Amino acid sequence: MYQRISVAAVVAAAFATPAMAQGSYGNMAPPAPPSQTVNIDANQGAEAKSSAPQPKEKIAPSKQARKALFDLQAAVNAKDVANIPAKIAAAQAVATTKEDKYLLGQMELKAAAASKDTAALANAVNAIAGSGYAGPAETAKLYEVLGGEYYNAKQYEQAAAQFQRAATADPSNPKYPLLIGETQMAAGNNAAAAAIFQKAIQTSQAAGQKPSEDIYKRAVQAAYDGNSPNAVDLAKAWVAAYPSADSWHNAIAIYRNRNRPDVEGLLDLLRLLRQAGAMTTGDYALYASSAAEQLNFNEAQAVIDEGLAANKINAADPQFGQIIPPLRTKPKATAADLATASKTAVSGMALLRIGDRYYALKDYGKAVDLYHQAMGKPGVDPNLANLHIGMALAASGDKSGAIAALKSVGGTQAGIAQYWLIYVQSHA
Repeated sequence: MYQRISVAAVVAAAFATPAMAQGSYGNMAPPAPPSQTVNIDANQGAEAKSSAPQPKEKIAPSKQARKALFDLQAAVNAKDVANIPAKIAAAQAVATTKEDKYLLGQMELKAAAASKDTAALANAVNAIAGSGYAGPAETAKLYEVLGGEYYNAKQYEQAAAQFQRAATADPSNPKYPLLIGETQMAAGNNAAAAAIFQKAIQTSQAAGQKPSEDIYKRAVQAAYDGNSPNAVDLAKAWVAAYPSADSWHNAIAIYRNRNRPDVEGLLDLLRLLRQAGAMTTGDYALYASSAAEQLNFNEAQAVIDEGLAANKINAADPQFGQIIPPLRTKPKATAADLATASKTAVSGMALLRIGDRYYALKDYGKAVDLYHQAMGKPGVDPNLANLHIGMALAASGDKSGAIAALKSVGGTQAGIAQYWLIYVQSHA
């Protein structure tokens, strides 16, 4: 039974979800002090007397605001909490230029950071952003910090709004869509998060850039957790962009969970996992049981032997105790047995099953011959035959032949063929 998908570390065996990663704001530090050091001299036009290092960029306040800003600066530096609100109000009354308003906002920001007052922090950020002096990147960073404060307080609606303001200020920064989407996920709005992540993927692709694997994972998790119908397509896009044992296992598990294939389809998906090197302990048991259900004891035994040799399974494991001993007693067809059977087979399905047994013996040329013979017989779905032809050609290394066969598959096998096609196209 498949549960939810983990994105932070995609689970190999089943969808057991570890604590999901919190992104940049799992434990965010308080906002940094103002990026511009406010250093206002009490005497207009005079050089500052302080011997402390001067900021790289000096910001000159207006004549009418200078004293009020100087008084506010002194109160903030002295942490005179009782008098800071009055000093802010006095400075607001005389601040007219963009420099005045920027300096005022920076001092408000410093005071808010010291007092850990989120409401005051929001006022300061809005003041700086509205001053007209701060650049887009600085404005975006301030909204990001403010969003982080709301996120840590689990005020996700407010956090998402601030991250959206950051994205508006600095639209080329790929970090902000991730933060917005992650915030929506934290709030339980998985469908909205999936749409945000998917749009970010499309935006990167339209710009000729390859989206990060992290954003694919988050898109898949959000869609899966939200029972979105596009979870399968997103998982398919993920494994196409970043094929690995983890992405293959999870993508196919999502497909299985959504489509509930019959034994035929299940086996063809497990064959792909085996081909991609993405099998887990539970897959070995399921593969062997499913193959045995179709009386393909050769393939069931081969899978068990591979698992034991790779130390992926333990014969003492109870789930294999019900598989391995009985399997040892089942008859295994030899190449001579199959050659005889292929001459006497009457039905198309019998020919197809003989082809499956050649596939199990890794005699892919013979398997393809039998699949072609089966295709022309009544009762055999050409889509199933072409799927198996594509699988056998893929396993044999005939990339062009496999692609041609898999592209011709339609009907209920089309979804499985698409996954096989992704595998073939990603291999030389």
